Amino acid sequence: MNGPGDGRSLSTASTLQPSVAAGPGEAGGDTLLVLVHGWLLSGRLWQPVIEPLSRHRRVWAPDLPGCGTAPRPAGLQPTLAAYGHWLAAESRRRAAGAPIVLMGHSLGGSIALHAARDLGPQLAGMVQLAAGGGVYQPRPFRILRRAGRWAVLVRPTSLGRWPALDGVAGPLATERRTAMGLLLSSTTERAVRQLPELVGALTVPSLWICGSRDRVMDPRYVRHLAGYAPGHALHVLEGAGHLPLRRSGPELVAVIQDWLAGLGL
Repeated sequence: MNGPGDGRSLSTASTLQPSVAAGPGEAGGDTLLVLVHGWLLSGRLWQPVIEPLSRHRRVWAPDLPGCGTAPRPAGLQPTLAAYGHWLAAESRRRAAGAPIVLMGHSLGGSIALHAARDLGPQLAGMVQLAAGGGVYQPRPFRILRRAGRWAVLVRPTSLGRWPALDGVAGPLATERRTAMGLLLSSTTERAVRQLPELVGALTVPSLWICGSRDRVMDPRYVRHLAGYAPGHALHVLEGAGHLPLRRSGPELVAVIQDWLAGLGL
C-alpha cells in the first residue's frame, strides 16, 4: 500500500516489513497495533490516524492479500477464516512476542475476530470500527450481495472517482476473485450468525466505535454485536459516517489512545 507523502513508505502484505514502526514503539517488546481495512479498500484507509497512533507503539497497517498492491498467494482462499489465519500468523511474526491489539474497520473487523482465535494470550485488545451485525435477514443480504457484485464490476472507473473516497480508499484496487470471495464469505447465514459466537469468545477488552450517521453499518447493529463481548466499551462518533477517519480523525484517535492507555498499552 502507499504511505503518506512519498507513496512508498508503507509496506504491503507481500513484503516482510511493518508498515509503520515509529516512536517508542519501535523498540521490540512494545505493543503492536494492527490496523485491518475493510472490503474493497486498502491500508491507505488508515493514513489519517497512523502517525498519531504510532507515537507510543508500533503500528502495522497492511494491504490485505489481493487488495491494494498486495498479491494474493495462490493457496490463500478469499474467506474470512483463511484471512483470519493469515492475519494472525503475520501479526505474530511482526510482534516478535509483544502484545498485539487488533483494530478492524467494517469487514476488517470480522477478519480480526477470526484472527483473535489464533492469537491466544498474545492478544491484548480488540477495537472494532464501524463493524457490527450478527443478525441474518435473507432479503437485505441478497440485496447486499447484488450491490456488492455491481460495485466490483464498476469500481475501477466509477467508484475510484467518488470524492467521498478520495485519499481514503485509493483506487479501490482489489483483485476481483478476492473481492467476490470475501463478499460471499461474509454474507452467508452461517458467517453472520457466527459473529456473536466469535465476539462472545473474546477474552480481552474490546472497544466498539461507530458513527451516528453510518448508513452502511447502522449503529444499532454495532451495539447489538458489542453486547456479546464481556467488558466492552462503546463510543459513538457524532455526525460521522462509515468512513470517519478524516472528518472525525482527531476524536477517533483520542478515543483509541485513552482506551489503550487505560489498559496500559
